[in-house]
Amino acid sequence: MQIDLSADQAMLSAARRLARRTPWMPLLSALLELAQGRGELLRHSERAWASVTFTGTRHSVALAFTGAEAVAAGELFIDALPDHEFAIPRQLVADAAVVRVDHTALPEPRLEVEVELLLLDEV
Repeated sequence: MQIDLSADQAMLSAARRLARRTPWMPLLSALLELAQGRGELLRHSERAWASVTFTGTRHSVALAFTGAEAVAAGELFIDALPDHEFAIPRQLVADAAVVRVDHTALPEPRLEVEVELLLLDEV
């Protein structure tokens, strides 16, 4: 039996080209590292952004922290995010803000955090 991987290979190639053009993967890696590996990615969205002098992307990311230790890491994430110095190649994080926080206690502690970030293209 022969399997044709050309469609899968084309999709993988397109995903790699997109990852090189947009900073979403390095950004998510940096956010998860800031979350001490305790955050679970719930969703990510990205849209183009431009002003008269700058171009970039605006990102919305939602993370969940489940369990007491993870919630503690999530609270540290919330405190650290606005002043964190990101190191994302060819990008400058111009703004990083927490826009929503949702705490629940039962059946186990859980913290959901939604953040928005503005990344500017470095020229």
